[in-house]
Amino acid sequence: MFKRLLGAFGVGGPSVDTVLDTPHAMPGQAVTGQVRIQGGSNDVEIGEIALSLVTQVEIERGDHEFNGTSEFHRVVVQRGVRVPAGQPLAVPFQLDIPWETPITAVGGQRLPGMTVGVRTELVIAGAPDKGDLDPVEIHPLPSQNAVLDAFGALGFLFQSADVEAGRVHGVPQQLPFYQELEFYPPAAHSGRLNQVELTFVTTPHEVHVVLEADKRGGLFRQGGDTFGRFAAPHLEAESMDWASLIGQWMDQAADRRSAGHGNPAFGGHPGQYGNPAFGGQAPYGQPGAYGQPAPYGHPGEYQERRGPGMGGVIAGAAAGVVGGMVLGEVLEEVFDGDEEEMDVAEEMDFEE
Repeated sequence: MFKRLLGAFGVGGPSVDTVLDTPHAMPGQAVTGQVRIQGGSNDVEIGEIALSLVTQVEIERGDHEFNGTSEFHRVVVQRGVRVPAGQPLAVPFQLDIPWETPITAVGGQRLPGMTVGVRTELVIAGAPDKGDLDPVEIHPLPSQNAVLDAFGALGFLFQSADVEAGRVHGVPQQLPFYQELEFYPPAAHSGRLNQVELTFVTTPHEVHVVLEADKRGGLFRQGGDTFGRFAAPHLEAESMDWASLIGQWMDQAADRRSAGHGNPAFGGHPGQYGNPAFGGQAPYGQPGAYGQPAPYGHPGEYQERRGPGMGGVIAGAAAGVVGGMVLGEVLEEVFDGDEEEMDVAEEMDFEE
């Protein structure tokens, strides 16, 4: 919850305070709340009240990398708002969370370096007045948790997480970026694999799991001799034996890497689905279906069902990086105003 004076009106102008009903959500759900405006010394007209979701994205260009703030979802909640002098005004809202929104917390612990925020923007006399950010913790879907718990059970050690601009080859990606969760492999594969990266691409109906060991070219490129990709409906994914599937993939990835093979590590070419592990490909969700009801609850009903596994592993890593900082402080450090806001799709020539 942040409160600030509207800069366009100066001293004596109205103030805005965005209040979330809960700062917790999962992909496909929604956050709800109110934009509360307190009138100043004079009546004012606000042309538009909008809310957007933003995150920090890393862009690679040649040999250079740079970070920027990316707005990836925006909703106008009300137009033509008159705020009487000295009077309060509350505008309720519901902001849908896209299915591909990066995960920022696992097992009740914040992922180091991961932030998603809700920004309030008021358009006054045709000019946008962008306010501060309210942090939102994005927790994994149960289908994603099943995969993360398998990583923990196999003995992976969490290394880091980031959001990178680009496209993951062969999956129904809608946003112009993807999240990478990086792990050190289990001790049994020490010396054979140096690093394993996990990416989720989710739709309303299924979860796509993309794995890459010792990444060379990036997930949005088609090559890679240690590349694996799986897909399953959400409910089916919750009960699958991911530990066995990932363990088999690691063995094959290590063998192929040692042998110098250039094919993906788990069956077929990139873009080929229906591998034996899943018994065929489930139908995709409809593009842009972010507003559909989530299968795991309604707005404000976040519940994270957990067993032993990756939650504890990430909790230890998060404690070492974040320490005693609160989420609001972390958000302010990441979005400190020094980074340029960018259109990631335009920067990367991202095509739908």
